Amino acid sequence: MSQQPLAFRMRPSNIDEIIGQSHLVGEQQTIRRMVTADRLASMILFGPPGTGKTSMATALAKSLKLPHKTLNAVTDKKKDMEIAVEEAKMHGQLVLILDEVHRLDKAKQDFLLPHLESNRLTLIGCTTSNPYHSINPAIRSRCHLFELYRLSAEEVKQALERALHDSERGLGDMKIDITDEALEHFSGSSNGDLRASLNGLELAAFSTPANDEGVVVINLEVAEACMQKKSFSHDKDGDAHYDVLSAFQKSIRGSDVNASLHYLGRLIEAGDLDSIARRMVVIAYEDIGLANPQAGPRAMAAVEAAERIGFPEARIPLSVAVTELALSPKSNSAYKALDAALSDIRNGKSGDVPAHLKDSHYKGASKLGRGLDYKYPHNYEGSWIDQQYLPDTIKNRNYYEPKTNGKFEQALSQVWQKIKKQKST
Repeated sequence: MSQQPLAFRMRPSNIDEIIGQSHLVGEQQTIRRMVTADRLASMILFGPPGTGKTSMATALAKSLKLPHKTLNAVTDKKKDMEIAVEEAKMHGQLVLILDEVHRLDKAKQDFLLPHLESNRLTLIGCTTSNPYHSINPAIRSRCHLFELYRLSAEEVKQALERALHDSERGLGDMKIDITDEALEHFSGSSNGDLRASLNGLELAAFSTPANDEGVVVINLEVAEACMQKKSFSHDKDGDAHYDVLSAFQKSIRGSDVNASLHYLGRLIEAGDLDSIARRMVVIAYEDIGLANPQAGPRAMAAVEAAERIGFPEARIPLSVAVTELALSPKSNSAYKALDAALSDIRNGKSGDVPAHLKDSHYKGASKLGRGLDYKYPHNYEGSWIDQQYLPDTIKNRNYYEPKTNGKFEQALSQVWQKIKKQKST
């Protein structure tokens, strides 16, 4: 089997193998029309990583049986581009696929421009950057601009299944038994990055020992291990006082002021002001939060005072703050809402920012449909107007569930309920 990565081997060989991007390559769409008419024009393909920009460029050249050459605007030199021009002269035409086209320097750009004008070179530039921000106008004006969208989980799944069954380029020669849950995890956890999903599948296929029947079984546990992202530990020293710190936080969370002060005293006796300070500030925002928003700033002020005066006097501001924390009403609604949002994001449930919310403060934004239908809330009664803010795929998702343990969050809850009522009418 080839040593080339699976994601490279499974690149589409023609326009019909392109996964997703139906707004560009679907029937009667612009790029499909170019191929049908045998009139491939220079273009810039831009979009998030893993959406298949370079793969699409290669597939378009192959669909029209045009010679093509792939270069990188950063690592390849002007000499490499001169060679490409010579090849174009020899063949009559050449498709130059230029990765990281937004990094094209002036010398290379000036060299390429006349050859683009004559159409001896057909440039397909690929970038993750917005071309109106990053591409020199001289290049941009000579190219069509096409935005590639992040693939849906179903589109990624389609590509994975193709790789599993393709004996020539994929994993079809291997005996692989993959569970539905594992396939769903590969397709859903990459947030539309097909390359990442294929890399994860390939790692699973080659790192999992075959069973007695010679079958590689890929289950959800294997898929999770192979799609795992690095995590970072916040406990850099392996805190020796973990049990006491845990009891300290849980006592404050449980509103037991006596236990809270007891565990504070044990930490003071250990001289561990750093851990006390960190844990108090965390508690103020994690366990009390919107029920008493001033607890955070007051805890921080007590910590700063304790650090300035040092022990033994430091115990005085600490005792005041811990007593307030313990007896404050409790709410974790804000950070729980954020955790729910982060969970969706990490599991591929994000989607594109609605067009009317996208940045429109640059030339050419209107051509991309950016910000055209945005309603400025301050122009409406009460500085509020109903419009969609979440992406289409999660437009009805609700993260924030207010609690009513303190007057401040009670007031927020009333505002939120009023907004939800207005949105439903």
